[in-house]
Amino acid sequence: CIKEPATQLRKTKYLINHTILPPQQPKTLITSVSFAMMRGAASTEVVAVMVMMLAVLNQLESAAANASLSSNKSSCNIYRGSWVYDNSYPLYDSKSCPFIERQFNCKSNGRPDQGYLKYRWQPSGCNITRFNGLGFLERLKGKKLMFVGDSLSLNQWQSLTCLLHNASPKAKFTMTRSPSGLSVFSFPAYNATIMFSRNAFLVDIVGAPSKRVMKLDSISTGSLWKTADVLVFNSWHWWLHTGRKQPWDAIEYGNVTVREMDRLVAYEKAIRTWAMWIDQNIDPSKTKVFFQGVSPDHARSNDWSKQGGNGSCIGETKPVTGSNYRAGPHPAEMVVEKVIKTMKNPARLIDVTLMSQLRKDGHPSVYGFGGHKNPDCSHWCLAGVPDSWNQLLYSELFHS
Repeated sequence: CIKEPATQLRKTKYLINHTILPPQQPKTLITSVSFAMMRGAASTEVVAVMVMMLAVLNQLESAAANASLSSNKSSCNIYRGSWVYDNSYPLYDSKSCPFIERQFNCKSNGRPDQGYLKYRWQPSGCNITRFNGLGFLERLKGKKLMFVGDSLSLNQWQSLTCLLHNASPKAKFTMTRSPSGLSVFSFPAYNATIMFSRNAFLVDIVGAPSKRVMKLDSISTGSLWKTADVLVFNSWHWWLHTGRKQPWDAIEYGNVTVREMDRLVAYEKAIRTWAMWIDQNIDPSKTKVFFQGVSPDHARSNDWSKQGGNGSCIGETKPVTGSNYRAGPHPAEMVVEKVIKTMKNPARLIDVTLMSQLRKDGHPSVYGFGGHKNPDCSHWCLAGVPDSWNQLLYSELFHS
């Protein structure tokens, strides 16, 4: 016997409104609604029920995400935890992302092991929501997100573009790469733009070749930063370069010019200049500012192994177990934390240092651009660790 459509619809509405749904179990709702619908609602009512169901599911997804982050907020630090093996990873296949740089595309470059793709970051005191590319795009409608920094920022920018492209693979996109160092990725359907501005030091380097001066107290490129709704800064990787790779010949601070300066001291002066610029030029009610924590390298195996030696990331296929790193806190990260605390409107720190220290297996190694001649233990394979950085950025942006 089939019930009258109106009666069935009322019953289904009642089920939707009264189903008690644990945050982690959206299937409970689907089961309840499906059971009611199977008992004979007419097609018009079925459509109405499905619309209601999707609306409720969207609300519940958002509520569950917020609950998972805030359920133990007083004691949970999403940046402290460990890596757990998860067969549902990676979040995308590198083959489906046509714009990954060769230096990050380890799988395409012949890396034979697959285990490094299967690890998920798990905070010790709570859960974080899985990255939702469509949700990210919906929330970024009409806005611009800009990464500003070195090639590690490029690494993260490419990760985010892959995550979003994977979420909506048929959506039209545009990508432009300019000689000035600005890369722009846009989804016209969402009017959402994700940019990368190459700026390894954040402060100015001026002068002709052989007379290049790094001005630790000067920022002249900030006008571009003012165009973004979300800013994610990064700087450290290039501060330790010497010889031909060093892109300056002298360092200037105030009225003093020197040939050399302790790199950590110079770094702190530059980060303080950046912090002052942000406080003076960015309205926190209109623009969200993040500083991407220091990304570590894995060039010395004694940083993570008691056996020590002169090993590097070459041949590493598993993360460091547990939640501690033998070498301890990164000195540059401590500088960033100290400076941010002095800001009038503190930037939010995406503190990826420890979680990245634990991933000695995540680098291109000999499967990067340099191959066996120049193994890469600084950047990261894609898919890989930067996807988890962006998951944490997603959490900080939309669920904090």
